[in-house]
Formats: sequence, C-alpha cells, structure tokens
Amino acid sequence: MEDRLIIKKFIVRKLYRKKMWLHKHTNINNLPKGLSNQLRVSKDVKKAVEELLKEQILLSKPTQYGLEISLNPKKIKEIEKYTE
Repeated sequence: MEDRLIIKKFIVRKLYRKKMWLHKHTNINNLPKGLSNQLRVSKDVKKAVEELLKEQILLSKPTQYGLEISLNPKKIKEIEKYTE
C-alpha cells in the first residue's frame, strides 16, 4: 500500500508540473517513466492509475493509438493534497 501511494503522488505531481489539464493529455504508458525500476515494473502502477481514475482525479480519453490521461480541473483541491 505504501508503494501505491508513492506512485500515485509521483503520477499526479508529474502531470501537475507539466500542466496536463483536461484537453492537454499524455499517453498512459508515459506515466511510470521517471519512477525507479523497482516501482516501474510492479503491478502497483496499473492499480494506482485505476484508483486515480475511479477517484476521478485523472480523466481518460480513448484514442486510436491508446489511452490518454489528464488531470481533472474539478478536483483541484484533491490534486493539491497529492502535490504537497
């Protein structure tokens, strides 16, 4: 559970830093880039992304070349908790 929280914070901070809100998005495969190899290969990355999608902190957009992810501007307060 500790690793999943670290991964969630990393993903949200990364998207927040790059200003990936609503219509600006990135491929789901780019999210774990920058994590340590130990965390990157674990199944916790996929579970962490799924949890963030369920909490509606992340928005998903299916495209013909894969799933795209961005931050939800309606959840700014929750997102700022992850970036502290």
